[in-house]
This record gives sequence, structure tokens and C-alpha cells, in this order.
Amino acid sequence: MRIACFFMTVFLGIHAIVAQQPVKLITLDPGHFHAALVQKSMYPQVDPVVYVYAKKGDDLQMHLDKINGYNTSPLSPTHWKEVVYTGDDYLTKMLSEKKGNVVVLAGNNQLKTDYILASVQAGFHVFSDKPMVINEKGFEQLKKAFSIAEKKKLLLYDIMTERYEITSILQRELSMQSAVFGKLQKGTEAEPAVTKESVHHFYKYVSGAVLTRPAWFLDVEQEGEGIVDVTTHLVDLVQWECFPGQVIDYTKDIYLSSARSWATLISKDQFSELTKLNSFPDYLNKYRDAQDHIKVMSNGEINYTIKGVHAKISVTWNYKAPEGTADTHYSIMRGTLSNLIIRQGAAQLYKPTLYIEPMVASKEYEADLQKVIEKIAKEYPGIHLQKNEKGWEVLIPEKFKEGHESHFARVTEKYLGYLANHSMPAWEVPNMLAKYYITTQAQKMASKK
Repeated sequence: MRIACFFMTVFLGIHAIVAQQPVKLITLDPGHFHAALVQKSMYPQVDPVVYVYAKKGDDLQMHLDKINGYNTSPLSPTHWKEVVYTGDDYLTKMLSEKKGNVVVLAGNNQLKTDYILASVQAGFHVFSDKPMVINEKGFEQLKKAFSIAEKKKLLLYDIMTERYEITSILQRELSMQSAVFGKLQKGTEAEPAVTKESVHHFYKYVSGAVLTRPAWFLDVEQEGEGIVDVTTHLVDLVQWECFPGQVIDYTKDIYLSSARSWATLISKDQFSELTKLNSFPDYLNKYRDAQDHIKVMSNGEINYTIKGVHAKISVTWNYKAPEGTADTHYSIMRGTLSNLIIRQGAAQLYKPTLYIEPMVASKEYEADLQKVIEKIAKEYPGIHLQKNEKGWEVLIPEKFKEGHESHFARVTEKYLGYLANHSMPAWEVPNMLAKYYITTQAQKMASKK
């Protein structure tokens, strides 16, 4: 008995040591600024030494410049140490050297799914920017990668920052309060139960500076069409908000009714302003028109049902926001008692704002609503209501209004928690598969038109 107890103690001690080993990051072929944003904050369980594998070039240098900017920031500076390997064999070198245990991916989406599969096959956890796949072929690879990850007890996860936006959090929370929202309607294709729309811009500021886009970002064969890119966030929010904690089975819970995509025109001057390049690379010539614009298939719309609920999502990319404006988001969840709406237009000074608009206002409804808000305010102190002609605006203290860049720390912290527990909630993996099934099938459907 004593011997058994001794070996059990040793086993538990070894297990504890293994569990406490720091997370060691590997950044593979960084080509998107999201790779750097993962490192805008430090994390106590993450080793400050990060191994980077990539070809030498502008993409790599821009990544390293951003990390250096975070390290030298006068406000909350980081202290990352980047150990960089450059060479054409960067992927093979990473897989063989095994310098870390978590591969961070944010870059060329044409290569990303191959990177994911190779990484899990080699025994690495993967923390990937969206989208993890951009076409139907990639979806089949992703299914294989998840199967391998499950067998090897690895965590493959995508970076869903929009779950940490406070108006989306509260829209989700209020939708679960039957006294306020009732039940989610089924909706119709003409009037979906849930609609999410976003408008983005190629020209934008990141970390206080104008973002330089890599030329391949404008090639949908490398970046992916808009219908499989930003829509990933919107599809994820539909699942996360409408069916919290529920498993979505893409083989029986999803039906796509229609999908379409269309192009944004980028002039040669705009291209140069975005990329700092004087001419189009050869791989963009296939998109050029007679006026020397390139057509970027960056816009898309998907209509589908999920567990019988009609949903519509759309994304639009313009070149540059007019002066004083910004990216916008619109979201509505239709309940039997009220609609929960996020608006982000001129009236909201381009800041996401949440509204509660009841079907029928009454003193009883208002009393129930106040009770719900008081309950939510225990977790988010200071939240309160302001009445308007259609219902109420939810007033949110500034301390909860973190920007997009800060959300990367939140989702990274969530992933690190999953790593510490050696598991994720049962719904995460099937719902990731459902999400990418929707986007890749929509791309296939739209391309036929």
C-alpha cells in the first residue's frame, strides 16, 4: 500500500511539473498584423522567448517591427525576445527543431491550412487566426487536422476576438433572459431572426500607424474571398449568441439557401498607398480591368438556417472610410418579446451601441427589464438604461469598451486556460467545423454564380 502511495505521489508530482511547464510560442510565417497582436501583451505562463520561422522579406520585417514597437512602448512595454530563422526550408526546420509547443498562425491563408495540418501531425498545439480555411478542399484538410488533434490530445483553436466585444457579450446575455427577450424567433429568409453585417476598410490604422498591407492580401486565392474571411467572425457570433453552449452538427443542423459575392475596385494609386509598392505583382494581373483597377472579391452575403433559425450575414470592404467615420457593425436578434440591436453608425459616433426594443412596452416589462439589468450589473458594474422612443439604450461604462487590439489578449488568455486544463468545452470543435462548413459552402455556392 505504501509503495503504491509512493508511486502515486511521484506520478502526481511529475504530472504537476509537466502541467506547469511554460507555454513556448512559435510564430510561423507571419504575414498578417494579427500575429503580432497576440504578443501586444505578456502572459505569466508564456515564455518570453518566441521562435519565428519564415522566409526573409517584408512580411517578416513588418512583424518584427511591430513586436519591437510593443517592447519599446512607453505604456506597458512588453519584453519579448524573438529568435528568428529565415530560409526556404522554414517549415521543415520548425517541425524538426520543436523549439516550442504552440504554433501561432496569422498570414497567407492559402498556406495556413497546410501549416495547421503539418503542425498537429508533428505534435504541436495550434492557435490560428481566422480563417483557418478558405475553400472546400481546405475544409476537408481541417477535418483531418481536428481528428489528428483529438487523437494526440492537442488543442487546435481559432482566434475569435469578437466574442470579447462588450455589446456582443451583453446582446448574448440579454437574449438568454426570457423575461426581456422571450424566445429567439425562427424568422424567414426575407426577415431573418438574426442578421449581422459589417463594413471594413482596406486603409486603416493599427497600433497608431497606417497599416501596410502585403500585396497578396488583395489576391483572393491567397487571402480568401470576403465571404470566407471576415464572415468567419459573424458566423461564429450567430452560433455563440443564439445557441450558447450547444453543439452544432454541420451535417444536419445547417442549410444554406443562398450566397453571393461581389468585388471592390482598387486603383493602382490606392494599391501603392496600401502596399508601398509601385506596381502590381504578376499574380494580381488576372484581376486588372481596362482602367487599371484590380477587382478584389472581398464582399459577400450568406443566407442560411441553423437549427431551423434563419440567419443572414454580410461583409463589405471599401477602400477607405470617409473622414470621421470608421468600420461599422450591425446586429439584430429578434425575440418574441423584444429585438436586441447593435448599431454603429453616425448617430452612435461609430461606436457599437446596444438597444433593447420591445414589441409591446408596459410597466410590467420595464420592471422585469430593470431587474435583469441590475443582475447583469453585478458582473458589469455601472451598466444602466436610457429610455428612447423605441425602447432603451444600454449605457456601458468606458472601462468595458476595449478595442479590437485588446481583444487579442482576451482570446489568448482563454486559449491558455484551455491549455492549462488540457481540454476545451465540448461544443468548441464541432462549432468550429460548422462555422467553416458554412463559409466554404457559401463560397462554393457564390462562385457558381
